[in-house]
Amino acid sequence: MTLRSDQDSEHAALLERARGFVAEEVEPHAARIDREAEFPRDVYRRIAEEGWIGLTRPEGARATFMEWTLWIEELAAASATVADVALTSDLLAFILGEFGSKEQRELVGPLLAGEILGAFALTEPTAGSDAAAIETRAEHDDGAYVLTGTKALITLADVADWAVVLAKTDPEAGTRGITAFMVERAGFRNAEHPYEMMGQRGTAVGELHLEGYRVPASAIVGEPGEGFKIALSALDSGRIGIAALAVGIARAAFEAAVRYAGHRRQFGHPIASFQGIQWMLADMATHIEAARLLTHRAARLRDVGRPHTKEAAMAKMRASDVAMETTINALQVHGGAGYRKDLPLERYVRDAKLTQIYEGTNQIQRIVIAREILE
Repeated sequence: MTLRSDQDSEHAALLERARGFVAEEVEPHAARIDREAEFPRDVYRRIAEEGWIGLTRPEGARATFMEWTLWIEELAAASATVADVALTSDLLAFILGEFGSKEQRELVGPLLAGEILGAFALTEPTAGSDAAAIETRAEHDDGAYVLTGTKALITLADVADWAVVLAKTDPEAGTRGITAFMVERAGFRNAEHPYEMMGQRGTAVGELHLEGYRVPASAIVGEPGEGFKIALSALDSGRIGIAALAVGIARAAFEAAVRYAGHRRQFGHPIASFQGIQWMLADMATHIEAARLLTHRAARLRDVGRPHTKEAAMAKMRASDVAMETTINALQVHGGAGYRKDLPLERYVRDAKLTQIYEGTNQIQRIVIAREILE
């Protein structure tokens, strides 16, 4: 069975196309991508060729954010890795399209076509949730800037052709002293040893080391001092995407549990006939639907141009918690079989955990929500 909301019927054509594409081009490769932990260029290229990257952009399909969440959910139900990679490119297309110069916006087309890859470099070894604590510096020098610092845990770092790097241009100004720069691959090097990730493997997560790289003032994205503002704007949309991704993981685990409970027999009966299992499945279905509706609410607010910071944080927080709970419980329904690596349950668990951490940990989401409530 497929657990979907009735309201999705208005997007039946998009869902049918997305499901067909994912079933043919993504799902067969999901286990390999996780096992080999290498960036899936072949799969990513096919996604780009079919116009699925930058779905909401004017340069792309001009879809709504609501439609985008449906696509991300379908993609994540097959491979959270591929969904995360697509989200990263969508994030960069948004940043360049909304804040970039005319020259920078020219990169959006090749990005959506899968011809180039970018990275968004905010996090550092000592600055994660506390983004204002970044130590990367951009020192003004005769009309140019010299960038020095290290970025860590950056998605696509090891394969990116360029990166949007956030650096401090005015260390005394706090978040208002952070500026975003376009940096070509020649301007940074990766860590000697690639990260070995627990879940969502194959996203080429790594480090960017900038060692006195000089960039012209034209490399600034937006205006000087707007880097943190750009990051927050992108995160509001990104959190909606992560929520949809988390719902997709949870749905995949739930559907696997339903199938298994229907054919696994104990004491002469399918385990689906036991009330204990039925209640577990009922709770999973309810929590997934609630998380999906929170995600859709945030997306619809985004579509009509209304504030959605609180709603995006709520969706991301709840959906990622549901993903973690559901994958663990789905594994439990499988019993010993779920603990085997040749089944996808353990991959779902590993993939789900990351959704509680990136785009702001769920503890940070609670701070965001509380701040919005108390303003």
